[in-house]
Amino acid sequence: MMKKLCIRPLVWMLVLSLALPAGGFPQGDTEAAPVFRQEELDQMLAPIALYPDSLLVQVLMAATYPLEVAAAARWVKANPDLKDDPLAEALEQKEWDPSVKSLANFPSVLSMMDERIEWTQKLGDAFLAQEEQVMAAVQELREKAYAQGSLRTTNDQQVTVQEKVIAIEPANPDVVYVPVYDPY
Repeated sequence: MMKKLCIRPLVWMLVLSLALPAGGFPQGDTEAAPVFRQEELDQMLAPIALYPDSLLVQVLMAATYPLEVAAAARWVKANPDLKDDPLAEALEQKEWDPSVKSLANFPSVLSMMDERIEWTQKLGDAFLAQEEQVMAAVQELREKAYAQGSLRTTNDQQVTVQEKVIAIEPANPDVVYVPVYDPY
């Protein structure tokens, strides 16, 4: 009788284990992507919102690779004499994301991202989890700067407004100007 009582629960456990998916009971997403409030997005994006579009996109994509950003920043600091073709050739040997490699041409931006690595990590998380809100927040920040007269076409950049979309492009396609301004 004792053997029958022990076998019955074992049979039921076997039946249940075969009926369940291979992973067992669903655990749920234990590491849900962070969701940032609008105020947090604005604060996070303020330092880069007025960058030219091409640079802004590279910064947002590179922020999704914060460890590579840190490694690239340190590598660029260790190789300050590499420029143009020699820099491009040296970067080909690196296995970093292309967005991170592209920032090697902007050492001040790369350095800022490395010095503020927690911000970089949050920026990357926000871009991955809330891409539409991030891009909308950039446009809102640009609209505020444009309305205040802080964002205008200059010798370094071309600012265009079309249907509430503000685009910032380099005035000279071969030179991308990194603006320096007080984000507050």
